[in-house]
Amino acid sequence: MSGQAAMDRLLRGEIRPGAARTRCGDGRRGGCRRTRRLQALQDAGEIPDPREAQVARLKAENSKLKERLAQSEQTIDALTDFRAQALARLAAQHEEIVHLRQTTATASRVARLPAARSSTTVIGTRS
Repeated sequence: MSGQAAMDRLLRGEIRPGAARTRCGDGRRGGCRRTRRLQALQDAGEIPDPREAQVARLKAENSKLKERLAQSEQTIDALTDFRAQALARLAAQHEEIVHLRQTTATASRVARLPAARSSTTVIGTRS
């Protein structure tokens, strides 16, 4: 097998099992320098530039993170709106209860119910 083929195999990451080869040894056997051959393959588009691959990977990761951040912000906005609506409803219900208590206290024709017994049943569980 020619040194050129050995260099090609090495650059593609194909190493035979049990073969104790080094990049320098394969390059010398092929009569060409590894860096020159690697550059030629990169120029031909067969092997991507590691820096360009890393930049592309980081850009993809960055866009995914931006998308997750936007989704998180939407969720936070929705939950904040829900909280505000829940608090407004609770406040309105409280005002209605206070109003009804005042109305029943001043109305003479409304009969009061007996006070709650001490053995009341609790619905639900306590956490």
